[in-house]
Amino acid sequence: MLSNRKIKAGFLVLLAATSITAANTANADEVNIYSYRQPQLINPLLEKFTEETGINTNVVFAKKGLIERLKTEGKNSPADLILTVDISRLDAVKNSDVTQSVSDELLNKNIPSQYRDNEGHWFGLTTRARIVYASKDRVEQNEITYEELADPKWKGKICTRSGQHVYNLGVFASIIAHNGEKEAQKWLTGLRDNLARKPTGNDRAQVNAIFSGECDISLGNTYYMGHMQTNEKEPEQKEWANSVKLLFPNAGDRGTHVNISGMALTKHAPNKEHAIKLMQFLSGDKAQKLYAETNFEYPVKPYVAISDRVQSWGTLKADKLPLNDIAKNREKASELVDIVSYDGGPNS
Repeated sequence: MLSNRKIKAGFLVLLAATSITAANTANADEVNIYSYRQPQLINPLLEKFTEETGINTNVVFAKKGLIERLKTEGKNSPADLILTVDISRLDAVKNSDVTQSVSDELLNKNIPSQYRDNEGHWFGLTTRARIVYASKDRVEQNEITYEELADPKWKGKICTRSGQHVYNLGVFASIIAHNGEKEAQKWLTGLRDNLARKPTGNDRAQVNAIFSGECDISLGNTYYMGHMQTNEKEPEQKEWANSVKLLFPNAGDRGTHVNISGMALTKHAPNKEHAIKLMQFLSGDKAQKLYAETNFEYPVKPYVAISDRVQSWGTLKADKLPLNDIAKNREKASELVDIVSYDGGPNS
């Protein structure tokens, strides 16, 4: 049973083995969390929260299926909060009718409006930038724009993961928001034609492709650089990381596209008061700094210092486009990926 058990480092619960119920958690000094974020990223924060408040935290971690679980459990769900990444996933949580709105002065003060739902159903916790990894040896320029990725000068020199992955859909949705659907389709076609191969692998695999000479530039999230630079289990990734430099697209105009990790209060939260206290804690200075440093991300709260490693990558000027605008263009972005046969590669 998860009830009354204080979370410990490395604690992971498989969905099939979980048996907490709303009846034995309501009004207890605890918060129950369904999380897509890995335990090692959130455990230090939750331990700090318990130290300061005396409120215990229980976590169910899963790679998928939490929305379906919340729907099935309905009013009997023991879950108070859901933690996840990417605006697409947060928007899906909201649209699945498994969350409730939160109107809280402290949350609104700590989290800028572009990083929270305009109806209060989700709140950002950290940001990550979708940047360009570029070969140190073969790419001379130190500035770039997303629009430039469709320039024929990059033909055969770009690698990406699937266009349907949520990380890329966020960028593509931002292009629609800024430039319109017609221009976005034209741009996406140009980007496809510049690919060195069919989209495959994850963000780290693209950096490996640059290291091996298969391509010169790729799209990737900033935090992967931190994970590669500090990877002791697979030290070859340090070599991959050392072969590239980070370019922050559109630094000279609107700024670089950013996405978020975030949180949402569940629709039938049995420990609502404590859950909101945890939300407030996670938006505060100490938690923001620790949370961002743990995964090499950026705090959403203004003026909270970023880590030295993240700062060493360069200055991030974040696009101020509200993530609500990204969310409403995500479906169209997915359609355009299929229309131009992006995942078919450069010969589509």
